[in-house]
Amino acid sequence: QVQLVESGGGLVQPGGSLRLSCAASGSIFSINVMGWYRQAPGKERKLVAGILSGGNTYYADSVKGRFTITRDNARNTMYLQMNSLKPEDTAVYYCYAKVLVGTEGSRRFLELWGQGTLVTTSS
Repeated sequence: QVQLVESGGGLVQPGGSLRLSCAASGSIFSINVMGWYRQAPGKERKLVAGILSGGNTYYADSVKGRFTITRDNARNTMYLQMNSLKPEDTAVYYCYAKVLVGTEGSRRFLELWGQGTLVTTSS
């Protein structure tokens, strides 16, 4: 079964740091784009950061300069280093990946979501 498993959420004081991890497992041929979304209470899920297989990255304006997204292609794992956390960063964070599965001649893309991990920034 192909899936994403997240870890690393928790409670942190304003100005603190956390690192989220997202590991893809199963019979995956390759991973195209990976990203982190977040959903605050009562709000829509929004893209926080994304990274392509070649390393190009995207950041929402609200996290630029504070968050860093990286990936380890050999381990099919993505990370989100979050520094200078603010109360408004409080949300459930979801990882996303578009993966290529299947055998030669019958490959297809799947869009996967992690289970979500809660990040709470509060004093």
